Amino acid sequence: MVFVAMEEPSQLKRAMIDSSAGAISGGISRTVTSPLDVIKIRFQVQLEPTSSWALLRRNLAATAPSKYTGMFQASKDILREEGVQGFWRGNVPALLMVMPYTAIQFTVLHKLKTFASGSSKTENHIGLSPYLSYVSGALAGCAATLGSYPFDLLRTILASQGEPKVYPNMRSAFVDIIQTRGFQGMYAGLSPTLVEIIPYAGLQFGTYDTFKRWAMAWNHYRYSNTSAENSPSSFQLFLCGLAAGTCAKLVCHPLDVVKKRFQIEGLQRHPRYGARVERRAYSSMFDAIQRILRLEGWAGLYKGIIPSTVKAAPAGAVTFVAYELTSDWLESLVT
Repeated sequence: MVFVAMEEPSQLKRAMIDSSAGAISGGISRTVTSPLDVIKIRFQVQLEPTSSWALLRRNLAATAPSKYTGMFQASKDILREEGVQGFWRGNVPALLMVMPYTAIQFTVLHKLKTFASGSSKTENHIGLSPYLSYVSGALAGCAATLGSYPFDLLRTILASQGEPKVYPNMRSAFVDIIQTRGFQGMYAGLSPTLVEIIPYAGLQFGTYDTFKRWAMAWNHYRYSNTSAENSPSSFQLFLCGLAAGTCAKLVCHPLDVVKKRFQIEGLQRHPRYGARVERRAYSSMFDAIQRILRLEGWAGLYKGIIPSTVKAAPAGAVTFVAYELTSDWLESLVT
């Protein structure tokens, strides 16, 4: 009994460190990369082609003109029409989504790694099989998604609407969703999200741990055998996170497009931003993929891939570095 009493505070303390560090790192990363996320969402929910080349190739010049046809053009239009604040549209629900998301994700991840390794010490997790890192990351991503999804939905809706606003604030969007879709509407697109998050989170955390091992092996080879020298520097952690975020996003982007379509289907959208996704436009995730391929071609599944990848790389890097540094700092305070 004495042993249990001594262990429980330690476990609680570890969970508080992981959740706090995860929330802080997620908030920092989200705020820094918000402009790229807004541009990405505008591309993903636009039914018309997102490049002049696609218009010419598919001979769609006679159809309704595209609102956004390139990353720089979209940036200029958003700045001109909505001001600088337009790049942080939907940031409040995004923070409400991403902070509990990363808090849950890193807490569950550390718990799973502790269970697998038999030790709560982070340095003892490096020796885990890469496969366990992928599986742990995937499970942690699923748990985090279920706990924060309604805020992800609200973020997408507010970030996609532009000017003039259809929903002036998060509350008005929430009320309209409940009235038009019911409570289940707050989880529209959850299935493709879970299908996306399993490979995405698995790849992100698995590749990060793999790159981190490589960095430690390089330090061991280049410097000495001391553990202090083997530990990756902040810059190396940044590069590991950069590479992990890029790999995960390139593989999983089409599923993110499908998720965004489900999130906004049937909701109001100003005509200047093009056709809206009608309610029940897609009967299932596979139907959505087939329809996008038929009507928009392969390019439709990769709408927003450039701002998405440009955003995912630094977002992953900032998240991992901020988590590692914040976690070490919090651990030094409580031990």
